[in-house]
Amino acid sequence: MTQPTLPVDLVGKESPTSEDLDRLRQFLTDQGTFHFPTLSSGLFSAAAAENPEFRLTGYQYVWTRDNCHVAHALWATGEKEKAIRAVEALLEFYDRHRQKFLDIIEGRVTPYDPMHRPHIRFDGETLSEVDVRWAHAQNDALGYTLWLVCKLLQSGDLTPNVERRDLLRLFAQYFQAIHFWEDEDSGHWEETRKIEASSIGMVVAGLTEFRSYLLQYHIDFIDTVLLNDLIDQGRRTLQEILPAECIQPDPSQNRRYDAALLFLVYPLNLVDDAMGLQIVNDVVENLSGPIGIRRYLGDSYWCANYRDLLSAEVRTSDFSDDLSSRDQLLKPGEEAQWCIFDPIVSVIWGRRYLKSRSADDFARQWHHFQRSLKHLTPEGGQVPAYRLPESYFLEQGDWVPNDICPLLWTQANQLLAFQAMKESCLAREADSQTQGAP
Repeated sequence: MTQPTLPVDLVGKESPTSEDLDRLRQFLTDQGTFHFPTLSSGLFSAAAAENPEFRLTGYQYVWTRDNCHVAHALWATGEKEKAIRAVEALLEFYDRHRQKFLDIIEGRVTPYDPMHRPHIRFDGETLSEVDVRWAHAQNDALGYTLWLVCKLLQSGDLTPNVERRDLLRLFAQYFQAIHFWEDEDSGHWEETRKIEASSIGMVVAGLTEFRSYLLQYHIDFIDTVLLNDLIDQGRRTLQEILPAECIQPDPSQNRRYDAALLFLVYPLNLVDDAMGLQIVNDVVENLSGPIGIRRYLGDSYWCANYRDLLSAEVRTSDFSDDLSSRDQLLKPGEEAQWCIFDPIVSVIWGRRYLKSRSADDFARQWHHFQRSLKHLTPEGGQVPAYRLPESYFLEQGDWVPNDICPLLWTQANQLLAFQAMKESCLAREADSQTQGAP
C-alpha cells in the first residue's frame, strides 16, 4: 500500500519534536482529516463517506457509542462547544424516548427483544428511532453515555437540571432491571449476544461517574446503596471475567481476546495498571496485523474480498442473530485491520510514559503512533487522500480501505493520539533541558 506524502519526514526518527507534531497536525487539518461534519442536532453521523453506495451502509445514522467517543475526544482536545452540543442532543434523544427505559424498568416488556430496549442507532437529524430491526441490546453504549454526561456535569461544562437528573436515574434503574452484570448484550460490535466484560465495564464506569457527580454536588435523589450495590456487583463480575472478554462455555460466547477491552484502560480508566498492561499486551500480541488491529480473532466483518462476496445493502446488515453465513466467508488470518485501536494504544503508552519517564514506554507510544499514521488513505486511490477509514481489508490480495471512510470515531482517536504524543514530546524535551542545565 502506497503511503501518502507527509510534510514531516518521521521515518526512522527516534522521536518527533513537538514542532513536528504541530506541523503535521496542521497539515492534516488543512487536508480535511479532522473534519467532523455536524448534523443540525449537534450529533455526528458515524461516517462521512462520499461514495455513491454510502447510504446503503446505514452509516449516515447516529450511533450512541461513536458519538460518545467523538464528543469525548473533542472535549478533551479543547473543542468543548461541539462536544457539549452532541451530549445535549444525546440527552434529548433519550429523554424523548424515556418510555423505553420505563417499560423495561416496570416490567411491561421483555428486554430480550432488542427493539424494546433504548435504541443506540437512530436518525440524528430528527432524533427519531429508525424503524428497522437492529441489535439495540448494547449496554456499553448506554454506559458510555452515562459516563460522559456525568464527566461534563462534574467539570461544569454541562448545565444540570431536574429533567437531566431524572433521566440519569432511569439509566441506573434500567441497568438494575436488566441485571447488567449477567445480561447478554451485543456489545461494541453488535453481534452475538453474550456476557461481555467490555460492556459490563462501560456500565460500571458510567455508574461510578454518576455516583461521583451526586457526591460532588451533595445530591440525594437516588438510593446510594443501590448505586454502590450495582457498582460492586459489576466489579465482582469483571474480576471473574477479565482479562478475557467472555468466558461462557458456548464457543460462540467465549472470547479470550477482544480489542474493545482497550477502552476500559482508556478513556475509562476503569482497571488498575497491572490489568491495563495485560489487556494492552494481549491485544497487541494476539490481534495486531500488518496495517491495523483486529477486533477479535475470527471476525468475518469486512473479511477478504468482502465487496465481491456481499452486496452493498447486505455488508453492514444486522447479523446479531446469526453470524454463521458471514463467518463462512472468512479464511483464517484474513480479518479486517481496524484503525481505531492503534491510536488508543499509543495514548495508553503515552499516559504510562508521563508517569514512568521510561524510554521503553515512550518507544511503544511512538511505535503505535507511527502505525496510526499509516492508516491515512494514500494519494491516487479510490477515496480522497489523508482520510481515516474504519478498517483496511484484503481485496484481490491488496489491503485497501473499506467503504466506511472516513469513520469519525477513527478521526477522534487520532486526535487523542496527537495530543498525547505532543504531551510526551514536551515532557521529554523539558527533561532533556533540565538534565543538560549546568
